[in-house]
Amino acid sequence: MAPPPSSNSLTFSDNHEKQHSKHDDHYHLERLLESARPFLRGELEAVDENLPRLVSVLRAAGAGECWHKHGSFLDHLLGVYRILKMWRAPDAVCLCGLFHSAYSNSYVNLAIFPPSSAGRDTVRAYVGPAAERLVHLFCIVPRQPLIHDFLLFQYTDAELIEHLRSSEISLNKIIREGEQEEEESWRVKLQSICPAEGIKVKHIKTGEDVLVSRRLVAVFLLMTMADFSDQLFSFQDALFENSNGRLEFSGNATLTSLWPGDGKPGLWMNSISRMAAIYTLIVREEEIFRSTETKNGRLLPAGRDEDLELVIPPVLEGCTKVLDSKDQIVARDLYWEAVCNTAEMGLERAEEMLLKSVEKNPFVGRLTWCWGRFIWGKGALKRRRRRRREG
Repeated sequence: MAPPPSSNSLTFSDNHEKQHSKHDDHYHLERLLESARPFLRGELEAVDENLPRLVSVLRAAGAGECWHKHGSFLDHLLGVYRILKMWRAPDAVCLCGLFHSAYSNSYVNLAIFPPSSAGRDTVRAYVGPAAERLVHLFCIVPRQPLIHDFLLFQYTDAELIEHLRSSEISLNKIIREGEQEEEESWRVKLQSICPAEGIKVKHIKTGEDVLVSRRLVAVFLLMTMADFSDQLFSFQDALFENSNGRLEFSGNATLTSLWPGDGKPGLWMNSISRMAAIYTLIVREEEIFRSTETKNGRLLPAGRDEDLELVIPPVLEGCTKVLDSKDQIVARDLYWEAVCNTAEMGLERAEEMLLKSVEKNPFVGRLTWCWGRFIWGKGALKRRRRRRREG
């Protein structure tokens, strides 16, 4: 039996509120830039003293020789690790991201280490038992059914938005006032699809039952967010017939989708935002569950992966916003037309389109950066003209 959480531990609600009340956007941006700088400079040892060695291990295993989406498999593994690290995920989760398909998985067959006992011992020696366990589980669960069929496809966007709102109210009540309502609709729904004991799935190779704890379900949601955001672009939209922007895998047009396609940004952010929303619901339900068990003097059941910290990534306003799929498409198309046809349409029109794009999807830094360049450029042009007039 696992011990209950410490009564003086910082809750999700308290932590979330303190972060938003104590620090401004500039501070958060500085923190992100600080965590990104070693990656930008190639100073991997500044991120983790073992990271250069681990990258060398992956390279020696052939990860750099395998094509993967828009680069090599090694590029992708390091990209997922980078995202998780910048999101301040636990070390074991970050290392799982670095080796996340090392035994192959339900999406790709890129095994660079054999999933045998000897192969697992090798990986375990590099990343440690906790991370290797996550890597192995990530590779044997049927991720498509787990993430999409069992979770994402069970909610409408409107339902997620409402449940995010009501779950925040619920959490505040139980944390601050000690009040709890058992039959709240958001909790009933979440518990029905992701109960406290977790979700049972089938091993992708053997068909044996595999129990994935609820906290581990949340971790795999987090990792899938990082995984998809690192690699997806318009090629996958064509491949999976994602014309509605919801990434529902309605087709598999392998014969008519030629890589790399037109190179547009992918329509994956609605899907990622729904993953983030469900992740937040699980985090909040976990806080309520643990608080209730502690209040009632009960020990937490074993096998719940209590040691896995569930962090809130600094994206989508703390994983609380669901991006409308149609707004996502409009924003992408406005951006693409503006950056591809600036010379033909002129700076004023391009700036107008980028501003509309940002309004439709404020969660993409690239859009804001491009718009900022226009603002800066216009100011520089005005200054040059003024200097010319002044002689």
